[in-house]
Amino acid sequence: MRRTEISTELACLAEDQAGVVSRAQLRAAGLGPDVVRRRVGSGRWRTVGPTAVVLHGGPVDAAARRWVALVDGGPAAALAAWSALAVQGLEGWERPRVHVVLPAGRSRPSPDGVVHHVSRRCREEDVVLRSSMRVHRVERAAVDAASWTTAPRAAGGLLAAVVQQRLSTPARLQTALDGAGAVRHRRELASVLAELAGGSQAMSEVDLVRLCRRNGLPVPVRQAVREDGTGRRRYLDAEWALEGGRRLVLEVDGTGHLDPSRWYDDLLRAAETGDRGDLLLRIPARALRLDEARVVAVLRRHLSTR
Repeated sequence: MRRTEISTELACLAEDQAGVVSRAQLRAAGLGPDVVRRRVGSGRWRTVGPTAVVLHGGPVDAAARRWVALVDGGPAAALAAWSALAVQGLEGWERPRVHVVLPAGRSRPSPDGVVHHVSRRCREEDVVLRSSMRVHRVERAAVDAASWTTAPRAAGGLLAAVVQQRLSTPARLQTALDGAGAVRHRRELASVLAELAGGSQAMSEVDLVRLCRRNGLPVPVRQAVREDGTGRRRYLDAEWALEGGRRLVLEVDGTGHLDPSRWYDDLLRAAETGDRGDLLLRIPARALRLDEARVVAVLRRHLSTR
């Protein structure tokens, strides 16, 4: 093999790592600094940061950016917080920069688009492999992301999203929070997890339960199961039992419900799951926080027949 050729082993490694390798991996394959310099100069390769080399001249996609962060961070680095959650399937909470945790004492300049977090809690039991990448487990990543979030409500919302999207459970997240030591928003995060364990599936449902407790209203049953006309299981945000076997059903609509396809499905679902005599209310999620008095008045009026 000529010195400028890429071995099959290196080609396979690059394929596993989204086209990104370290200078040390190139040296181990017999390709020294002169080869790297020539190929980068010709535009066939590119360097990203002090350590990572991308073995093509095209765009660096999201997967490659994650590998750049890991390669640059060294063998003990792991994708963390929002980046780890995105790899493991969390939707709607992506961040433009890649977050990596490094062991204490290994701080180094980070490449563009990468955020280093130096931690004394670098435990191998917190790390799993996803597509060959070292990634923090969902629970560790979720607690870190929540505690690094500025606003406490957004921090709680992230934990709610992890539970709602079936990536973890309130019990497992609580165990991770207990083991995290002193973290920001601890009281709020523990409170949200308690509400999630009680049946809430989103921050809007947590807000509803808190509103009821503040105003002396009965706490509803959350995520009650109904079957629609085709026998599919459907879940209702909240319901209260009324006199005569009737029920008050409340659907809390966030901004996602404004999407035409979602709105269409919401209306059909309400028609399919409603029982004769039930009363269905729809309230915007923001009203639970911004117009509490009006929401309380509506609920009091309809619950007065209990």
